Amino acid sequence: MDNIVILDFGSQYTQLIARRVRELKVHSEILPWDTEAEEVRARQPKGIILSGGPASAAAPDAPTVDRALLDGSIPLLGICYGMQLLAHALGGQVGKGSRAEYGASTVRVTASGNPLFKGLPGAFQAWMSHWDEVVRVPDGFTVQAESESGAPAAFSGPSNRILALQFHPEVAHTEGGREILRNFLFDVCRCEESWDLSSWIDQMTAEIKTQVGDGRVVCGLSGGVDSTVAAVLTSRAIGDSLECIFVNTGLLRKNEADSVLSLYREKLRLKVHYVDASATFLSRLSGVSDPERKRKIIGETFVRVFEAKAAEIGGAQWLLQGTLYPDVIESGFKGKGASVIKTHHNVGGLPEDIAFGLLEPLRDLFKDEVRAIGALLDVPREILGRHPFPGPGLAVRCLGEITTERLQVLREADAVFLEEIARAGLYDSMWQAFAVLLPVKTVGVMGDVRTYAEAVALRAIGSQDGMTADWVRLPPELLDRVARRICNEIEGVNRVVLDVTSKPPATIEWE
Repeated sequence: MDNIVILDFGSQYTQLIARRVRELKVHSEILPWDTEAEEVRARQPKGIILSGGPASAAAPDAPTVDRALLDGSIPLLGICYGMQLLAHALGGQVGKGSRAEYGASTVRVTASGNPLFKGLPGAFQAWMSHWDEVVRVPDGFTVQAESESGAPAAFSGPSNRILALQFHPEVAHTEGGREILRNFLFDVCRCEESWDLSSWIDQMTAEIKTQVGDGRVVCGLSGGVDSTVAAVLTSRAIGDSLECIFVNTGLLRKNEADSVLSLYREKLRLKVHYVDASATFLSRLSGVSDPERKRKIIGETFVRVFEAKAAEIGGAQWLLQGTLYPDVIESGFKGKGASVIKTHHNVGGLPEDIAFGLLEPLRDLFKDEVRAIGALLDVPREILGRHPFPGPGLAVRCLGEITTERLQVLREADAVFLEEIARAGLYDSMWQAFAVLLPVKTVGVMGDVRTYAEAVALRAIGSQDGMTADWVRLPPELLDRVARRICNEIEGVNRVVLDVTSKPPATIEWE
């Protein structure tokens, strides 16, 4: 299977580069910028892409690339900061431009011979995001395109083994961006369309068998897409050596425990142990309002519940998690390539003394790829079509102190919102929708009675992979029904507001 390595210099678009490459049926993986050449070469990449980033390439402490990768033995493409880095590292000059270029800009091709521009017109719209620019290209390199400001927008070196673009071909705003990446993959790197999810399933099944050996695996099932697909895939590999555990944390949505257990046991035929630990979780969360403390407590408690149940059913050496690629990347890289698990993914932050080895078969995949794999594995539509739900559950949507009473209010409000969205036929058209209970009391009036109750915020967003998102423009009449029902049917709420913030600048969840 052909592979493209993307070295991440901190761009907000790095994950998008990886997606675009995979959409062209070539496997891609992201490594931190400081990965040594030996490790990069060990991945046997057909090509390397240097991402953008916020630094200045000429700064003394600027992130750089192992110079052993600049010998042209592996085709290399620098994007934005990656272009400036190449110019600086190879003897050119980078400096502050006369003006910044952010957003759409016209790129004009000024010279022939750049394979990236094959099939593109002489001028096209591209997405810029830079202030620094290449003042002088390295000796032996040629400028082939300019931006509106007259700054170099593309250059290439001898034999076109090292190429660079000042703009971002990976974003939808760049005309012909897909073709540019296609030209790099297939004309420059000589890749083949070898990224296929069916073959990935067979390959990963074999890898799980090898990794687990005679060991046993416990899996925390949540009812979500990620953990379910991970469990079905692992069950395919090791059969009864997988023990699934469904923990009721007391932070689940309305009627979730019963519906999820029924799906797992009756449709997927998974071996599932049910643990009602809601009293334990809520007791340990009592009086805690800080979101990071909530996550740490939930993660710690979750794992301890796992350890106790695993010991009860015979012990296990591995903990299966539905970690996805965005989870890994958003966690950040530590040192020379080891990733750390961010505190808000999966079970909410794992303690350092966890008693299991981690098994994460989906860690190279994006959400849409996981859904496609789930379909190939015959996972029911009821699960594949479910909106994402955070590992810490309603704890990240119940802002402030968590109590049984406040959780019940949130459950009912959330159920009303989702019910009306489904009734309007909009559930499958959005990435996620949910209610948030705010620790803010406002004055209201019901009948002739003055009230002082909490507020509920509604959030509905559209996204492709959760990395970026925009709020969904819901019909006013739907919002009116939801607001009326929540205030009329749920005691303790007298105000409903709508979150109209995209990601970025906000995150999808509120905590």
